[in-house]
Amino acid sequence: MRDVAIIGVKNTNFGELWDQALRDIVVEAGIGAIEDAGASGKEIDALYVGNMSAGRFVDQEHIGALIADYSGLSKNLHIPATRVEAACASGGLALRQAIMSVASGCSDIVVAAGAEKMTDVGTEEASSALASAADREWEGMAGATFPGLYAMIAKLHMHRYGTTSEQLAEVAVKNHKNGYFNPIAQYKNIITVEDVLNSIMVADPLHIFDCSPITDGASAVVLAPAEIAHEYTDTPIYIKATAQASDTIALHDRRDITTLDATVIAANRAYSMAKLKPEDIDVVEVHDCFTIAEICAIEDLGFAEKGKGGIVTANGETSIGGRIPVNTSGGLKACGHPVGATGIKQAVEIVTQLRGDAGRRQVEGASYGMTHNVGGSGATAVIHIFSRER
Repeated sequence: MRDVAIIGVKNTNFGELWDQALRDIVVEAGIGAIEDAGASGKEIDALYVGNMSAGRFVDQEHIGALIADYSGLSKNLHIPATRVEAACASGGLALRQAIMSVASGCSDIVVAAGAEKMTDVGTEEASSALASAADREWEGMAGATFPGLYAMIAKLHMHRYGTTSEQLAEVAVKNHKNGYFNPIAQYKNIITVEDVLNSIMVADPLHIFDCSPITDGASAVVLAPAEIAHEYTDTPIYIKATAQASDTIALHDRRDITTLDATVIAANRAYSMAKLKPEDIDVVEVHDCFTIAEICAIEDLGFAEKGKGGIVTANGETSIGGRIPVNTSGGLKACGHPVGATGIKQAVEIVTQLRGDAGRRQVEGASYGMTHNVGGSGATAVIHIFSRER
């Protein structure tokens, strides 16, 4: 297996992109990443696109072919273009597939992209599409929504470990502060704990400021074998680990709903592959679809003792300048959550951090970064570890 590097990255703006279609934003991200890599379209060997539910959001399937067509990679080149779906982990899994393609020697220069256009439908239809990432028969048909499912996780975490609504709110406050300094973020407004606690209750104990938004956006990265990466860029970022794990799709079958076992298993596999420990990671993007999800994630990834994620957050340990900066992009909460794009956006943020190009949200001296992308309420987890050094 060959070592793999990321040589180019690009995010579109995240938010309500009324004047752009799905194909427009993916092409914008893809072309931007190729230009950032100093490559040409003729060098691209394959394309992987993470997308959860374009058929529901924009009534369009066959996404791989669509993007290859509109990016100019189908005419003459006829590259293989593959759509990858794993609910909200679609982007992370597209990146994993692209890494394996390069590592195996099947391809040399590969684009991994992710995109979702979610605001073209109403909130009710968007919520229904998102609910299909849970167990439709046992959860969705009973009226469970994702805020409701994560509210159950939060309630048990509070009961078992003493986590408070104020600690949940601290996650949102931190991520909005980080998003304020991210030019692509959907929300750039600074908020307070009181703002979160006084916002509309969605599913007790989760307020609307505890929840990630509905978002349009696309992201892309370009991958190459490590041995030729310096032919394209002076700052290649190397893949040290890629790992994936699964769990039951429904909460009621889980061993413990306050622990995402898929995250724990995938993280352990990634640490073993990279020959690293949690304390070696300098910056991490985790899947904070809800504030409780970030608290569970930092525990499951080994950055906080189980049950202490809320305390660690409230103490500022996950802030920029803290022991382990989490979601410097603003996370899903403030940067936005275009579900198919999120896993790729996380990788773009970590690459930006390791290059030293993150500006006001830069983690000084960052050498190792991690991404954590979750599908549904934890049925899929995809973990990547990145490094400045090969």
